[in-house]
Amino acid sequence: MTERELPRQAPQGEELLGPLVRNGVDFVVIGGFAGYAHGSNYPTYDLDVAYARDHANVVRLVAALEEIGVRLRGAPEDVPFQLDSRTIENGANFTFLTRFGDFDVLAEPGGIRSYGELKAAAETRTIFGFDVKVASIDHLIAMKRAAARTKDKLMLEEYIVIADEERRHESGDGE
Repeated sequence: MTERELPRQAPQGEELLGPLVRNGVDFVVIGGFAGYAHGSNYPTYDLDVAYARDHANVVRLVAALEEIGVRLRGAPEDVPFQLDSRTIENGANFTFLTRFGDFDVLAEPGGIRSYGELKAAAETRTIFGFDVKVASIDHLIAMKRAAARTKDKLMLEEYIVIADEERRHESGDGE
């Protein structure tokens, strides 16, 4: 049985986030973990982060990815992959396999105009014991709309309800 034939399971977030935090990577948690931080009930089978594209941050990201021990997901085993700042700078979005679970590292998540906008609207939340930036519910909604897969459409409906609840709570109507 190969690795991909095994049932998917939730990633070990502490093992993936820890190296990012320790290496000082500028990132925002997006995807299912961000949804979960906002109250979503949908399971997630990977950890998704968006990252700043400046050279110094890419160097820190590469150090974290080396510590994690990533390899490309969905690529044949014999396809060479050089993990260095040049590779990351010449690409944008990478999907990785790790011994801790699937890990997606995105410079350009769909539905978002810029990383700066994403980060500015993000909230600091504690996930797996780490204080990290988490995408706003409105940005999660925009990303799900852009993805437009069946599972994203289902999640979108829940995210809209969560956004409405957050707005009611912020206005004082939800208490």
